[in-house]
Amino acid sequence: DPYAKHFVTFSVVYWIDIFSRQLYRDIVIDCFKYCQDYQGLTINGYVIMSNHIHAILQSQNGKLSQTITSFKKFTSAKIINAINETPESRRIWMLNQFEHASIEHNRNSNHQVWVHGNRPMILTTGTFFWQTLDYIHNNPVRAGIVDKPEEFVYSSARDYLGRKGKLKIELVEWVKW
Repeated sequence: DPYAKHFVTFSVVYWIDIFSRQLYRDIVIDCFKYCQDYQGLTINGYVIMSNHIHAILQSQNGKLSQTITSFKKFTSAKIINAINETPESRRIWMLNQFEHASIEHNRNSNHQVWVHGNRPMILTTGTFFWQTLDYIHNNPVRAGIVDKPEEFVYSSARDYLGRKGKLKIELVEWVKW
């Protein structure tokens, strides 16, 4: 169902911890905002960890697969550009890793940032939705980054507590499920 809520994971190749830097996390945020504004993307929840992103996404136009492809392609280009144009102590190593990953898959031109696929799962029940959202929001807690989910800035946990986050989140109320 291209209109359903989907749980997706975007993983960086070789689990490179690129999102340990704010610059690259902000590229993801900007790209999500673009997809929301121009491609009909609805975000119900998300977290940006150091080497992967979890999100609950929905398409208002039935083109979730195309939107995800566009998101991954655009973020990849912006990340590679940022690595090349800003001070980055791991520049050579990261570019070599992304280049090596692209050689393994002939779909890429020069660099591959994301693992192919995103393991989408349709969230068919309210229980499954809330379990998934709880998993997403508690990712930084399990990683030992914060004590409470709402303390992590690059997550929608604070939105569900009535605080403004980095992205426009379509909040889901328990009673609607």
